[in-house]
Amino acid sequence: MKAVATMKALVYLGPGKKAFQDHPKPEISAPTDAVVKIVKTTICGTDLHILKGDLPSCTPGRILGHEGVGVIDSVGAAVTAFKAGDRVLISCVSACGKCAFCRKQMFSHCTTGGWILGNTIDGTQAQFVRIPHADTSLYPIPEGADEEALVMLSDILPTGFECGVLNGKVQPGNAVAIVGAGPIGLAALLTAQFYSPAQIIMIDLDDNRLAVAKRFGATAGVNSADGKAVDAVMKLTGGRGVDTAIEAVGIPATFELCQQIIAAGGHLANIGVHGVKVDLHLEKLWDRNITITTRLVDTVSTPMLLNILGSKKIDPKLLITHHFKLDHILDAYETFANAAKTHALKVIIEA
Repeated sequence: MKAVATMKALVYLGPGKKAFQDHPKPEISAPTDAVVKIVKTTICGTDLHILKGDLPSCTPGRILGHEGVGVIDSVGAAVTAFKAGDRVLISCVSACGKCAFCRKQMFSHCTTGGWILGNTIDGTQAQFVRIPHADTSLYPIPEGADEEALVMLSDILPTGFECGVLNGKVQPGNAVAIVGAGPIGLAALLTAQFYSPAQIIMIDLDDNRLAVAKRFGATAGVNSADGKAVDAVMKLTGGRGVDTAIEAVGIPATFELCQQIIAAGGHLANIGVHGVKVDLHLEKLWDRNITITTRLVDTVSTPMLLNILGSKKIDPKLLITHHFKLDHILDAYETFANAAKTHALKVIIEA
């Protein structure tokens, strides 16, 4: 009998529980699959939501992670765009490219894909990962591209851009508020600047993150710890409120704040992953001509962001604060989860 090949992986064991342990190495199970040897991966705020028990779709025993770059280890017989040895960027969203949702470029709702990595199938916080629909869920790494910067293109940059900036209809000369100066909020800040808004106001509880946001191009930072963030935003906008409010945390208080600061005719774009119910104040908003959007990243912007990365118009490496080896991933989680103390933004984990 052939011995089962094993690898090391970060495994979710139920709410509040995880372990770095041996796990069977993935194998090709469909002709459209690829197995990728992970070179670099990272941790997402969504992984912390899973560990809190916010996402019942992710069941105990699952390898976490949906971001990374790597090298193709093997491909199924139907994979035509990649071969063993190719360097690839892994998209956080798997897309068949053929179903009704994919035809509408809503890859996040692909009937046999979507956000499944590290959620309903094993993910990237391991030495190897199986990628379904490889031809349409991987991207070749351009010659000379920085692998650490590319890890930011798996998820947070397209998420901040698509769910926040595009859905929020950011326009030249607008006032924009981003509630939450974590990695996703900062990704929205970086990509909002493509459209030259007049004001980008970052709102957070952490003065260190607000200082980082100012360095990244925010025009103002508001610490909301004193409960006076609404007054501060109104003062900054001449009492009008903001044209775009981007919710980048995923808790009731931050969505509530967005509702309070949105100007008439404005766009409230939700990015955050919400694990509990949130109140919608239609008694105040029914006549305000506002648009509220929700979205899971579709990664339709990834090719464009790859081009922008190549032209050096933005530097996603600004988001990286810490580096770890894969066998220290539990330390990486500790560092990432305690960002107020550690000043962590994105951590790079090298396999």
